[in-house]
Amino acid sequence: MNEMVEISIPKLFKEAPDSVSFKKLRKRLLRQTQDVIDKYKLVDRYAVKSGQAKRPKWLICLSGGKDSYGLLAVLLDLQWQGALPVDLLACNLDQGQPGFPKHILPDWLTSLGVPHRIEYQDTYSIVTEKVPENKTFCALCSRLRRGILYRIAREEGCDAIVLGHHRDDALETFMLNLVHGARLAAMPPKLLNDEGDVFVLRPLIGSAESDLQKFSDALNFPIIPCNLCGSQDGLQRQAMKKMLDEWEQRKPGTRQIMAKALTTVRPSHLHDERVFDFAGLLAGQKGESDDGVPF
Repeated sequence: MNEMVEISIPKLFKEAPDSVSFKKLRKRLLRQTQDVIDKYKLVDRYAVKSGQAKRPKWLICLSGGKDSYGLLAVLLDLQWQGALPVDLLACNLDQGQPGFPKHILPDWLTSLGVPHRIEYQDTYSIVTEKVPENKTFCALCSRLRRGILYRIAREEGCDAIVLGHHRDDALETFMLNLVHGARLAAMPPKLLNDEGDVFVLRPLIGSAESDLQKFSDALNFPIIPCNLCGSQDGLQRQAMKKMLDEWEQRKPGTRQIMAKALTTVRPSHLHDERVFDFAGLLAGQKGESDDGVPF
């Protein structure tokens, strides 16, 4: 077991509440993350442990927000318990934002003994120069950041970059694509990049944002707000989030039902001939139920 991780876990949870509710929260996040890892084969832990596959190395992308802190904490916890046979390297990309507190993340990671890399690339100047006034920075900022992270992953010998997106992020992305992009797509738990050499993994994709907020509050993570895009009003994603909040208030459990829908797709009941062969559907073949389809 990684000695540095053995040091970090007791320190990480040293100030955590000794309450039943927190213990249940921690266990729930661990279980949900392990379920995603196993279901989507983010790593074949049995093959790695038996020596049939090499031990992977993951680049954990740490922004300074609650989600990425939660991601790192949960993965370190699983690794410490022997349930995640993966080497972890935390990485923060300092994008040159004015007033960015450069010391917080390296100090925090060093205090826990977590292997890490801090990369400085001034994407802030590029984004603010290229994006017209009153337009959001997110799309360009994300593309620039992702390209840099791919490069770092290759330099560090990492098999994957690992992101802290959760269930609610996936649902908001699905609604954005539906309403604005005219397509049915969300955030995949596992994706191979265009070059075919680096995976993009989202182990928290089955976890609720509200749980990650409670987890962050309980562990008192040193949160660094994103003032680049967070200061802009009227973001489309925020509009989707507000709409989902309203639906959840009217019918509690709506988010979880929608998340289940992302794992229960019926291609024959959609309209994309690329994923279902409508032309090849002939009488006399085995049919299927039309339950739930109104006439």
